[in-house]
Amino acid sequence: MPITLHPRFGIVLFILFTGVPLALAQTPALNPATVRTKALLSLSPIPDKIPGAEKDTVALVSLGKELYFDKRLSKNGTQSCNTCHAIDDGRAGVDNEPTSVGAFGKRGDRNSPTVFNAALHMAQFWDGRASDLEEQAKGPILNPVEMAMTSPQEVIERLKAETNYPPQFEAAFSGETNSINYENVVTAIAAFERTLITHDRLDNFLKGRDDALTPVELSGLSIFITTGCTACHNGPLLGGNSYQKSGLLTPYVNQGDVGRYDVTKDEEDRFKFKVPSLRNIAVTHPYFHDGRIRSLPEAIRTMATIQLGKEFTQEEAGDLIAFLKALIGNELHRVVK
Repeated sequence: MPITLHPRFGIVLFILFTGVPLALAQTPALNPATVRTKALLSLSPIPDKIPGAEKDTVALVSLGKELYFDKRLSKNGTQSCNTCHAIDDGRAGVDNEPTSVGAFGKRGDRNSPTVFNAALHMAQFWDGRASDLEEQAKGPILNPVEMAMTSPQEVIERLKAETNYPPQFEAAFSGETNSINYENVVTAIAAFERTLITHDRLDNFLKGRDDALTPVELSGLSIFITTGCTACHNGPLLGGNSYQKSGLLTPYVNQGDVGRYDVTKDEEDRFKFKVPSLRNIAVTHPYFHDGRIRSLPEAIRTMATIQLGKEFTQEEAGDLIAFLKALIGNELHRVVK
């Protein structure tokens, strides 16, 4: 009579004779092409052409860059755009603070999101109250908690008093009289911010490179897709293109910030926030609109609970973290024609 082994004993014998660990013996390798096909249903590479950048000139971007780093745009000369959205010294467009400290030591109410790829978001700020980069740039300079300038006129008078700015504004806005005005200030800053576009290994993978992601990262991407993360984190930025309720299945711990409701007064928007982009997410901690979540593992656990009603295994969480680390941009496209 033939002997039939239970599958479990078969696996044990396989491991004993081959030395292959149980996880490898049970888990077949994922096919990159199959995962890519599924990924492209909801994700896409970051585009080469950035909306609004077609009219940006070298002179305009150069002026915007100088303004972006200039602390003289704050009341007491302590803050610049780069203070809260730091792009120097290898930083990822954030200050890594739960909420940012302003010119006179007060903190804002929400976490400062990364400026990288902000040009591709559907709107600016967590609640979407600014429609584009230009409108967003107007806010912090005049915000009493942030840069604390008292009026656009004060900003303009300060810039006119500096010898370097008049010729730069004239070059960037040739043909205009009184080119140093507040609208041109934010236009220039926005032009520079449109150059802060990153590229990472997910882009390479989505464009056809099978070896762009490691097997663990590929597993993380597959888990990301199959568990429903792409319902909110989709498109080229894996976010930034919709508003979603924070605490869809279980209330988020912070019930004091009602999100987009403050802008629209529509009850449907209570606790809704713009979905953050996951590009560079591994280095833009802390997380969520209030900066309450300190680490990526904690963010994954929290999102799984309040949004998906799921608890990831340790292996699933590890694979997801590996995938998210693959979204760290390895270059910035700053080419302006």
